Amino acid sequence: MEVIADAREESVLIMPKRTDAWLKLVHVVTDVEAALGRMLQERHGLGLSEYRALQILSRSPNSELRMQELASHLRLNQSSVSRMVERLERSGLTVRDLCPDDKRGVYAVLTDKGRSRLESAQPDYEAALTAAIKEHGCDELLSASFAKAG
Repeated sequence: MEVIADAREESVLIMPKRTDAWLKLVHVVTDVEAALGRMLQERHGLGLSEYRALQILSRSPNSELRMQELASHLRLNQSSVSRMVERLERSGLTVRDLCPDDKRGVYAVLTDKGRSRLESAQPDYEAALTAAIKEHGCDELLSASFAKAG
């Protein structure tokens, strides 16, 4: 019984610190993403998810992905991604293409205009990201984390 009591006490002591650290991390990520989203919208007419979609497509083979794969990468549902790709398509940044093997499958494809908008936004994104991370005092922590990850 003492072992269980000790384990419970340890758990109770550790949990609040861990929870507090987690909540601080969530707060920092939320603040950084809000700053990035505002900057992207103001300077480039892109939402943060739209910018990420263009980034993901640019790194994909032939600059295209099936809609469900794009949704998975973005951690969004397929309906949200379909609406987002439709907005990007109206702006000429992406097009949709039918999958040649499966006529029900639809690809989102990055256009030259989309690549150009991404390339234009990327330096501002990197600068805003660096500034936001420094503002929260996370630059050293992130550098150490990435160094460990290799």
